[in-house]
Order: sequence, then structure tokens, then C-alpha cells
Amino acid sequence: MRRRGVRIVAGAPVCTEARLPEITEEFARDARSAGERVCYFGAESRLDAVCREDARYARVLLGAQPVWEPRDWPGVIATRAPIRAQLNRARNKGVQVSRWPADRATAHPDLARCLAEWLSTRGLPPLHFLVEPATLAMLEDRRVFVAEQRGRVVAFLVASPVPARSGWLIEQIVRSRAAPNGSAELLVDAAMRAAFQDGSGFATLGMVPLSRRAPVPAFDNPLWLRSVLAWARAHGRRFYNFDGLDTFKAKFRPVRWEPVFAIARAPAFTPGMLHAVLAAFTRGSLAVALARGLLHAMRMELRGLTGAARSRPA
Repeated sequence: MRRRGVRIVAGAPVCTEARLPEITEEFARDARSAGERVCYFGAESRLDAVCREDARYARVLLGAQPVWEPRDWPGVIATRAPIRAQLNRARNKGVQVSRWPADRATAHPDLARCLAEWLSTRGLPPLHFLVEPATLAMLEDRRVFVAEQRGRVVAFLVASPVPARSGWLIEQIVRSRAAPNGSAELLVDAAMRAAFQDGSGFATLGMVPLSRRAPVPAFDNPLWLRSVLAWARAHGRRFYNFDGLDTFKAKFRPVRWEPVFAIARAPAFTPGMLHAVLAAFTRGSLAVALARGLLHAMRMELRGLTGAARSRPA
């Protein structure tokens, strides 16, 4: 994807470890010939190992992703009483999870209704690029697990394959307003057990933006970016509860947390590069998207305050 003269790539190029340096050089030459710069967004350890000692690259820490080995999942459940309690709570409410084949799940009206309800509660407008919410039209290689209560869809989960790591990314967990507590945990449990049964060696719930759980020795973001991220942590909750997301994923006791970077082919990661990355997640003007998000968040807060006032005893 191209934004403001920056060619933005999700993760690392798909190739063997041995060819990764060669491929990144070829990609940089092609971008340079087009008058563009390169930024790898969501880069993990493979690409970081190639770039971190190369002075032609600048990297910034975006967050962290939790990682599990699916064969260990039954032990996680056995030792985590709070998770078992949530699973039992959902089961006691009649929630059952099953895997739907792609041809059934694709554009299914019950899943679409559930997704629309979930999106209406988000502080941010729908994002795109790496976090496309409209996944129900492209399920060919994905796994879909659906939670139903007395025959009504209340939640679903979409997992995408990660071929280079022989595993799965739990890409999306969607709950309707009617989903009982524990529905999300029940979906995660079903997806993890399926990965365990098919011999997968890797599973993740995806990156938590701004998370500082991954150990990154002797590394810090530029001062200007630290200031931006500090502001986002302090005030971004009206758009998205990153701390809540971090807590939710951490409670499943991952084997480890891995750092996730943005890596630019440039002497330094600049505010202009950050602007280009943010613009990749929106359609049209970034300023307009942020204004719409702020307006939506303010409406949600006002609705919450109004509801609280109405429920307060006279």
C-alpha cells in the first residue's frame, strides 16, 4: 500500500530466512526507482533480525503480541481457574460453539448482524489495511467458530493461517450485545483446541498496540514518538481500550510476548512516516477519519452518561 510516497508493507516478504536479506534489498531498490520509501508495518523477529544492525533502517516499537504453543493449551485451562469459571458461565447460559465451514459462514446474515452490532460499540470508525473488519466475504482459508445460544448467533471468531510459522492468528473476536459473559473465552478455547488437534506449532491473538509486555533490551523509541504514545495511552481510551485488550489477552497466560515493530528504510523514523502509516488504515483523509472517530466517541460517551442518569434512582 502506498501513502504519501511511502510503500507500506504488512510484516516481512514471504520467502525463506536465507533469502530475506536479498528480497528486502530488491524491494528497496524497486521502491527507490519509483521515488518511494519503504516501511514494514507489524514486523516480527524474522525481519527485525535482518534490519536491526543495519544503519540504513530505523525501527520503532508498536506493541507486543502474545504467543502460545497449542499443545500447551489444555494445561493453560487446567491451571487458570478464572478462565474455567468464564467457560462454565457461558456453558451454563446455554452457549455452544461449533466450527462453520467457509461456504456457510460467508456473508451469513446472522454473522453480519453480530458484526454490525459489535462495530457500533467501537470508538474508532472501521479501520482497514491490517485490521479489515469486513472479513465475512473472504473466508476461503480461514477458520470460523460460532457461539450460539438457543440457536441464535451471539458471537463468532475468525482465525487466519500463518504459513511461515505453521500456526494460526486469531484475527477477530466479535460479540453481539446479547452474548453472555464467557462467550469470547469459549471461542478462544475452541480455536486453540482445534490448533492443538491439527498439530499446529504456533497461535497468537494478535498484536496489542502500545503494549510494553515484550522484553526489548537496550531499545527505546524516539522522544517525539514516546510523547505521542504517552498521549495515546492517556487519552486514547475513548477511541479504543488498549489496556483492556492487553489484560484480556494476558489472562490466557501466553508462553511469551513478542515485540512488533515498524521498520523504515530511512536514517530515522519521522512524524511524516507515522502519518503515512496511520493514513494506510483509513480511506480518504486521515484528518477526516480522526474527526469522525472523535465525534463517534463523544456520542458514545454522551449516550453512556444519559443512560446512567436515567438509571439513577430519584
